[in-house]
Amino acid sequence: MGDPDPPADVVPLPAELRGGPGARPLQSAWSLPGTPHSLKHFPVDLRTSMDGKYKEIAEELFCRSLAENEMRTAPYEFPEESPIEQLEERRQRLERQISQDVKLFKEQNDSLVDHVPKEREALLEREFQRVTISGEEKCGVPFTDLLDAAKSVVKALFVREKYMGLSLQSFCKTTARYLQELSEKPLETRGYEEVPETPVAADAPVHPPFAEQHPYEKWDPKNMPADLGFGLKMVDGVVHVYTKQDITDKSTELDLPYPDLQEFIADMNFLMALIINGPIKSFCYRRLQYLSNKFQMHVLLNEMKELAAQKKVPHRDFYNIRKVDTHIHASSCMNQKHLLRFIKRAMKKHLDEIVHVEKGKEQTLKEVFETMNLTAYDLSVDTLDVHADRNTFHRFDKFNAKYNPIGESILREIFIKTDNRVSGKYFAHIIKEVMADLEESKYQNAELRLSIYGRSRDEWDKLARWAVSHRVHSNNVRWLVQVPRLFDIYRTKKQLANFQEMLENIFLPLYEATIHPAQHPELHLFLEHVDGFDSVDDESKPEHHIFNLDSPLPGNWVEEDNPPYSYYLYYMYANMTVLNHLRRKRGFHTFVLRPHCGEAGPIHHLVSGFMVSENISHGLLLRKAPVLQYLYYLAQIGIAMSPLSNNSLFLSYHRNPLPEYLSRGLMVSLSTDDPLQFHFTKVSICGGHQPVTPRGAVGWARLGDGMKSVVGWGWWCSVAGGEMWLMMRWGHWQH
Repeated sequence: MGDPDPPADVVPLPAELRGGPGARPLQSAWSLPGTPHSLKHFPVDLRTSMDGKYKEIAEELFCRSLAENEMRTAPYEFPEESPIEQLEERRQRLERQISQDVKLFKEQNDSLVDHVPKEREALLEREFQRVTISGEEKCGVPFTDLLDAAKSVVKALFVREKYMGLSLQSFCKTTARYLQELSEKPLETRGYEEVPETPVAADAPVHPPFAEQHPYEKWDPKNMPADLGFGLKMVDGVVHVYTKQDITDKSTELDLPYPDLQEFIADMNFLMALIINGPIKSFCYRRLQYLSNKFQMHVLLNEMKELAAQKKVPHRDFYNIRKVDTHIHASSCMNQKHLLRFIKRAMKKHLDEIVHVEKGKEQTLKEVFETMNLTAYDLSVDTLDVHADRNTFHRFDKFNAKYNPIGESILREIFIKTDNRVSGKYFAHIIKEVMADLEESKYQNAELRLSIYGRSRDEWDKLARWAVSHRVHSNNVRWLVQVPRLFDIYRTKKQLANFQEMLENIFLPLYEATIHPAQHPELHLFLEHVDGFDSVDDESKPEHHIFNLDSPLPGNWVEEDNPPYSYYLYYMYANMTVLNHLRRKRGFHTFVLRPHCGEAGPIHHLVSGFMVSENISHGLLLRKAPVLQYLYYLAQIGIAMSPLSNNSLFLSYHRNPLPEYLSRGLMVSLSTDDPLQFHFTKVSICGGHQPVTPRGAVGWARLGDGMKSVVGWGWWCSVAGGEMWLMMRWGHWQH
């Protein structure tokens, strides 16, 4: 929007004061009223000749400030003679005229000059103003500190690249290309997952994969891949695979790599020492500040150009670009009004259905609500009481209690659990309603998180049977399996003998379904739509152990204390790595690790996440660790952030670092986390879902530079050209 014409009584500044050659900047006049101390710097003749105009300017400024103080009006109000509507019309007319002139000029040039390359024309057409830094010292730190910091940062990136390659997870291509120049090892032998770029034609619509036939409609165990006849055994917390059922013959063990525990702890100790190094902290902090200021300068110079480029894209706008919620829990993916209406419908239609067993006695839905002294008429959003309020701030226990409708855990078990007396029928129906909403909106997608607890070996089969029997599938939805870090609770209740038993319950069924799919047909089908694993719990809980070589192995962890965060992540990563190599040999798709990380608690959680996680959720504590924040930027690690969720749990909304991360170039996205707890309605800027962070929306995309459509499944948003790109990646869903 252009500025209004200046009033007629404003005296224009002379050329000497507008920054001409040799002009001196005006100094602060703290000595007013009286002779400004800065006048002594000017020549006598200039000072005497300009005194009258200085006085007029100063008096006008004083009058304006007094008027503003008396009227308390906004400083951006427009004069009456130039209302905003007229200015907007003038601006639009001017833009149209400029567009016509440019078009005419291009046509004339095309007819006169035929030898100009089309690529050069396209480059000039979308050229933005850019800021460059010249000189030998560009970092603002001493050269010796710069050299040491650069070496340490590069070494940290090599550490991450090693673990991403070992587990067949993806690593940023740009970073890999620069690391290749510093590495003697060939790029093609370093093993990380190469994700092919999706070709995009100028005007060709590209859509995500769409299955015309329901994947759970017709399936036959006889058509499953053949049995390999391999044997399995967990040794020191990691599954080993043997080519024969006889696991006593060590010579038959398959060479499936996984990270050595000693090397992992050494790398983690190196990174821990790195993030507290003073010179490196100064270097990274200055680089982050430089990135922020560079972004602000870019916005200042190119905001209008980007807006114009975005308007040139036909058909596409915020409402019809593909948006993906990469962090949303399935048990709270609906809003509270949706859950309330569903419960009321169930009370009207299924009152006599047996839904619960209490002390050996079966209870119908009617009897369950009679024990609570409630009817369908009594229910409301307020009585449901699932919305997170200020009482949940720094109280994760109270927040977890909000998953219980009306404060009753029995209703949570009946309506939002997959394993219950009705085999998860109600939960399946409400999830399918959410899926129908996503399919209706067409451009919204979600990655729902389901839980595997590790208490028994048949959890995976039950979960897969729930999905297949109830046909819980949508082309707009993929699954991510979360593992709550609750070993201490299970151990206290004598449900588990040691930590290795929990790992066996989590991973051995996946290996068995990979080796012999016909024995676990539902699980094999379900895993085709599972993207990866998540580690989830309250990170602020105190940890009583330090993960080092003296820590007990999983088979010897029989204490009732919970293992530390990095302990969980290492053994999840190690087993996932072996599983990925086994599945790669079979031609199945692989998994990724995307844990909750850096929401609260110690900073070393983010160190573990940097080493072994392809992406993380939350990442709030990066604001306190400049070295880690810079490393996450260089490695372009995706961070799914949920400001609305954080506002109710750990960090007030106005302090959320998402805008700061965005301006510095970190790969961030918006996610909803728990719509049931944080959202009220389906109305939003996204057209059909919750406010602020709508279900199925990760952010927004910049559609300039001739990009005609946003394609594929959106994963992460990052800074590119001043706004947020919706980054596209097929990744592990391409199978």
